[in-house]
Amino acid sequence: MTVWFEGEREIGCDIGDVKRAADDLGALFVGVVGLMPGLTSVELVDLGGAAVTIRTSEGLMERTYVSKRVEDDRVVVEFDERYQAGSKVTTTSHFRHEFVASSTGVTHRLVLSDVAAPGFLGFLYRTFGSSRTGNAFLAAYKAFLEEH
Repeated sequence: MTVWFEGEREIGCDIGDVKRAADDLGALFVGVVGLMPGLTSVELVDLGGAAVTIRTSEGLMERTYVSKRVEDDRVVVEFDERYQAGSKVTTTSHFRHEFVASSTGVTHRLVLSDVAAPGFLGFLYRTFGSSRTGNAFLAAYKAFLEEH
């Protein structure tokens, strides 16, 4: 596993809010992706078993091998993602979201690993996109969970 981004952020909610959001991963994923910068549309295409497919204004996002582990004070959601952003670039990566109850709410820890993106645009994304992408996901989860 090659870590591409690792970061965390405090969320002003309780672990029960995260558990309720994780009950419907399709709605959670669509809600969070809809808050990502630059996307004008996001829709759930398919939800089944351990896979979720989302269409965005940029392309098709397929999340597979989705797993969820819920404990008293922790929720962990992991998946592999293949995101085809138009005809320009296709990225693959592994996401691990860990939400842990804290004295101020919930600490969200995100690890993005095994990122691959071919071609020159992929090279630019792999080289310069980790902080921007990772922090955008942290901010989107924070906004979504604090709102719901």
